[in-house]
Amino acid sequence: MRTTYLPLLVFGLAVLCVVGVCQAGGLRKNFYKTSCPHAEEIVKNVVWKRVASDSGLPAALVRMHFHDCFVRGCDASVLLNSTKNNKAEKDAPPNLTLDGFAVIDEVKTAVEKACPGVVSCSDIIALAARDSVAFQAHIQSDKHTATPSARGCTTSVGREMQIHL
Repeated sequence: MRTTYLPLLVFGLAVLCVVGVCQAGGLRKNFYKTSCPHAEEIVKNVVWKRVASDSGLPAALVRMHFHDCFVRGCDASVLLNSTKNNKAEKDAPPNLTLDGFAVIDEVKTAVEKACPGVVSCSDIIALAARDSVAFQAHIQSDKHTATPSARGCTTSVGREMQIHL
């Protein structure tokens, strides 16, 4: 019996096209260039200041961004607090260990001072995550110059991994 994969291939391509159009339709560089020209600079300055004193912050902000976008898209719902009648996403078991809310609040306050009601909270989370990682890359490039070495990995000892955990 001969199997043809053409219908599956066509279906897969159709799904990719629909998802691509739905997900990336409104994305563009310099989105706030006219409505809040200094938004990205404000986010960068606040985040870089905070990351300089907390090297774990980039991981926390990237994780927050992931948790926000994973469930229903990037909508900043992870920032909302629970009410008497509604348990917020922030209080769901997978999100109880999220960190970085204070930084996002600080960034939002600074951005709102410059451009009230313009920059979305979901964009602030995304920009903060991006800038925190960029800061780490900037610091690492200042500290080290990558130099190739002829040394390669010669052994892998699982026992050592268990010792260090």
